[in-house]
Amino acid sequence: MNSALATLGPYLALILVGFLPNEFWRLLGIIASRSLDEGSEILMWVRAVATAVLAGVISQLILTPPGPLATLPLAARLGAVAVGFAVFVVSRRSTFAGILAGELALIVGALIM
Repeated sequence: MNSALATLGPYLALILVGFLPNEFWRLLGIIASRSLDEGSEILMWVRAVATAVLAGVISQLILTPPGPLATLPLAARLGAVAVGFAVFVVSRRSTFAGILAGELALIVGALIM
């Protein structure tokens, strides 16, 4: 019984400390946003901030990547982003298609270089 608890311990901690507190704030956000107009200035600002944060994270991953991604040359990382963005635009702004194409380009770049 002790070994089963020791094995599940990290997962339980992840659920209790990582997942549940996050879900509370997401639920609160859903409830609070029901009364907001989609075109309101506050939501436009929130979208702009979210986009800026995402751009910063992507830039950091490209320019100073962690772990195995750091072994790939900068050209491969930039090429994967360019391919992903091009597919995103061509596929009528399909996020899934853009991410999939970028990931495949990154894998191909890793195999070639």
